[in-house]
Amino acid sequence: MRRLTFLLRPSWLVLALVVGGFAYACFTVLAPWQLGKNTSTEERNDRLAASMSEDPVPVGDLLAGPGPTVDDEWRRVVAQGSYLPDSDVLVRLRNIDGRPAYEVLTPFEFDDGRMILVNRGFVRPVQGTAVPEVPAAPTGEVSLDARIRMSEGTVAGKDPFTDAGYQQVYFIDAPQVAQVTGLPLEDVYLQLDDGQPGGLGTIPLPQLDAGPYLSYGLQWLAFGIMAPLGLGYFAWAEIRERRKTKAVNSAAPDADAPGDGVPDTRVPDSALSDGTVPGSDAQATHAASPSPADKLADRYGRSR
Repeated sequence: MRRLTFLLRPSWLVLALVVGGFAYACFTVLAPWQLGKNTSTEERNDRLAASMSEDPVPVGDLLAGPGPTVDDEWRRVVAQGSYLPDSDVLVRLRNIDGRPAYEVLTPFEFDDGRMILVNRGFVRPVQGTAVPEVPAAPTGEVSLDARIRMSEGTVAGKDPFTDAGYQQVYFIDAPQVAQVTGLPLEDVYLQLDDGQPGGLGTIPLPQLDAGPYLSYGLQWLAFGIMAPLGLGYFAWAEIRERRKTKAVNSAAPDADAPGDGVPDTRVPDSALSDGTVPGSDAQATHAASPSPADKLADRYGRSR
């Protein structure tokens, strides 16, 4: 277990926390977000494809009772009634065919007095983002071929305002437009088909493909799996490197012992008190030289 104590160091703990948080986000937020978009896109495509083969129905049939549901979205409908004059509302920051646009919403009154919002299509801004002249809707009773759509909802901070003589909003949300115009609008809206009375630039229908959301979701799942595996690999590599370092240190020669090819300059413990070493040339010279006492005795003996 002592081999793993380095994992308790602050750097490793922070790395483990980051990896764990990233993996958690992948499995609980990022992947479900993309997979959810894939599911909703597939459901929308199924409803849109089914509407192609269905005959249009009077919009009043869908508005009766509890009203339309998400399953009714994109249904082809027929509406009889008239546009309310001078009541256009513009939707800002739209992108159609890769270019900016304003979508034009106009309230429409049925013969029985109920009202619904109609998306008449789009107009392009002029001189950058300036609002262009918006053609007025026709007066009198008309018949419209359209598709029923659900309100988009709103986001806090994106409030309606008035500019260039038009009420402007950021979302196609029938309750919000009802507050702006003061009209009792149904909580859905109609999107005109091509060539309808009062129609402007036709908004294209979504493409019938699921898009990249499934692959994105699978990628986030893969990232969530690979992140902990990567952390485990780095920990294993660190343990392996530490083992190698320990093995090298254990096999290294003693720093105090002479190595190969290095002369031994240490003085043995048996060194003589006069500084000579037994067996050395200095010791032999020392032994061959007579002491002063020997020299004196020798000289005295010769003089006698």
